[in-house]
Amino acid sequence: MLNFILRRLAISSVLIFIISIISFLMIILAPGGPNPWGELNPKITPQVKEMFRKKFHLDRPIHEQYFLNMRDLFTGRLKSIKDERPVISRILERLPATLTLNLYAISISLIFGLLWGVWAARHAGTTADMLSSMGAFALIALPGFWVAYLILIGLVNFAGVPVLGTQSYGIEFPSFANLWLDRLWHVVLPGTILALGGIAVQSRYIRATVLEAMNEDYIRTARAKGLPEETVFYKHALRNAVRPLITGIGSLLPALIGGSLIIETIFAYPGMGRLGYEAVLERDYPTLVALNFVVAALILLGNLIADVLYAVVDPRVRLE
Repeated sequence: MLNFILRRLAISSVLIFIISIISFLMIILAPGGPNPWGELNPKITPQVKEMFRKKFHLDRPIHEQYFLNMRDLFTGRLKSIKDERPVISRILERLPATLTLNLYAISISLIFGLLWGVWAARHAGTTADMLSSMGAFALIALPGFWVAYLILIGLVNFAGVPVLGTQSYGIEFPSFANLWLDRLWHVVLPGTILALGGIAVQSRYIRATVLEAMNEDYIRTARAKGLPEETVFYKHALRNAVRPLITGIGSLLPALIGGSLIIETIFAYPGMGRLGYEAVLERDYPTLVALNFVVAALILLGNLIADVLYAVVDPRVRLE
């Protein structure tokens, strides 16, 4: 197991290096340029523009810009063009909010995906199963931003329920419990929308895995012993549903982090996704470089954890 983890870390290091180069080139070669405090403003003198370019290494060749940005990122000296704060500080401020949102989305994706998949497998071949499949495919195809806007229109315009940000502002909470419940509400709504597609995908995986397990030899042996069908299904076949759940962690994480950019922006949720959106609008190159690096590292770490958990759950898997 240790050899596997070390080998995966080595491969991940190479992958993140390649990803950082590609993402840096996409950012730096994009049309336009950095726009600090309105660089296109005619009142800004050429001397000030040149000073800015030197400060952020924009006067160097592209390969030198890359290595200087990476050096500054790892030493904590990479600063935002917007406010000249260290980008790592800005990311660390937003990271807890994004992790909270994504952990909630992953949790409900796995829990409700398991329940839905088990129910669909238990009623396989029936009209209810067919309707369940149609509903799952509809959720997979449903645009998250469209659902988010519909909910915003309904809750804000018609019901007057606050949903933006991390808590309701301008309201005095009588106790910490009320404040905690209010903050939980502001995580539940965007997190649930973010998880809709994941719930549907996981339910299909689990349904297929359980139905495949029902045709295995050990299931026939359990039936031959005279065990009740409920025991055969829930005690024996359902154990195989754990494996796609573990694998789902690795597949859900990239989708959720990518989707959180849109959801966080719509709900004014102060996470990394919204920070990236703001950095794109402001053409804040250093922040975008650092964000892409951190997101890639989180995704590779999530895949590594999923692989290790897969081997822990299923002893038949050998990772060496």
